[in-house]
Amino acid sequence: MTKFINNIELGDPSTKNQNFIDVNLKLLCCRYWYLGLWDCHDMVYPFWRIYWNKNEGGELTLQENVYTMQPDYLYIISPFTSFSTRYLQNHKYDSGIHVSGKNLSESHNETYYEKKYLLHFFTHFNLGAPFDNVYPGIYKVELTNHLKERLIYLTERLKIENHDFKLTFNLKLQAFIKEAISNIGPELWKTINIDDRVLKAHRFIEANIEEKLSNSELASIVSMAPNSFARLFKEEMNITLHKFIQNRKIAKACEIFEYTNETIESISFKLGFSDRYHFSRVFKSITGISPALYKSGRYTS
Repeated sequence: MTKFINNIELGDPSTKNQNFIDVNLKLLCCRYWYLGLWDCHDMVYPFWRIYWNKNEGGELTLQENVYTMQPDYLYIISPFTSFSTRYLQNHKYDSGIHVSGKNLSESHNETYYEKKYLLHFFTHFNLGAPFDNVYPGIYKVELTNHLKERLIYLTERLKIENHDFKLTFNLKLQAFIKEAISNIGPELWKTINIDDRVLKAHRFIEANIEEKLSNSELASIVSMAPNSFARLFKEEMNITLHKFIQNRKIAKACEIFEYTNETIESISFKLGFSDRYHFSRVFKSITGISPALYKSGRYTS
């Protein structure tokens, strides 16, 4: 006689538990540009980036490390990494953010543009808690044949349509991102093994990011003394609790800027800042630019 499964409504016909790690991928943008100027210095933003240049001439700098960008590699940049970029063929500025370029389209002859410009693919995204709080860094990932095939598809589609994407494009972009980041070494993902109490507080912060969150309140959630919890949080996350909350609030602000037309005043109030000026000071201290410039989109690369 056939044995019926009792808990099939839970999605698993077996009684043996399996533990999966949820990745909440949120796409922010994906573009394929030709760049004549790419002098961007000390950029710090609360989202992931994947860069790929079809031709040589691009350069990334992280502290004292210089990455000469090659077409056979992707460059993955984790959130809150302070880095700089340049296009060696047309380097003019040693500070600030200066970009000139446009979307590549079907009407552009890539062979011609490849000689005079930097052909630059990029996508910005978030992965959700706790993966948006890994250690800052630039990670060089070799382009496998499979990644290369996906990249060719994405860049060709972006030349046809770069505004309203069909489901197929979205799924292939998500698959490309997940495959790319899966090639980063395991040392990057230390935060998935953080203390349960810190993770619980982390999730509470994400769910209540619009509130004014205090050390005492968060410590009480995990039944710890405030000072002990603050020490534990710093040990586990390599950042103070206060700075972490500020980072997450600014990350939320960037997300709101991406998806809405809300004013700076409205966002500062929504995220629990005393006023626009306090919000602007914190925003600039974290990202290196003003919220007005971020909102304008002129910084993007």
